[in-house]
Amino acid sequence: MPVIAPMPAPRTTRIPSQREGAEETMTAGTTVDHLTETYRAHYRSLLGLAALLLDDTASCEDVVQEAFIRVHSARNRVRDPEKTLAYLRQTVVNLSRSALRRRILGLKLLSKPMPDMASAEEGAYDQLERDALIKAMRGLQRRQREVLVLRYFADMTEAQVAETLSISLGSVKAYGSRGIAALRVAMEATT
Repeated sequence: MPVIAPMPAPRTTRIPSQREGAEETMTAGTTVDHLTETYRAHYRSLLGLAALLLDDTASCEDVVQEAFIRVHSARNRVRDPEKTLAYLRQTVVNLSRSALRRRILGLKLLSKPMPDMASAEEGAYDQLERDALIKAMRGLQRRQREVLVLRYFADMTEAQVAETLSISLGSVKAYGSRGIAALRVAMEATT
């Protein structure tokens, strides 16, 4: 695999003052050369680590590359070059966890089923049927319409309809039967 790493800046030889020397010693950290050697020596093992945590090769490669980028940008904080590999391993693990979290969150968001809704055509067809039914109901005799509305839309029993309209139970049955027959004829004429 080709190694992609920035060229190290040319080093100038100058004698630092006592104060500058102390700061330079504190911020020396991991060098780019050491990081390049770590890349050559441990890239495959870090890729294997990522493969144990993730399921596809592309994600594993992305995680390992991102780990090297992060270590490179934070190389001044890794003061002991011997800890670079440990820092890389921990970064690979953390990035793998983050990738899995994003996947799980994506699956949760995508797995919610869409609510059952009628299509636009079904809604339009239902509206046409309702309109036809209302028109047919308006064409019935007043008593037939009252009996059917109370019986089927208000969900009353025949006895309750008879009591509400102050008519006999037999009249409720007769008006209901004749009203349904008239509705059937009117609805068939519209289709």
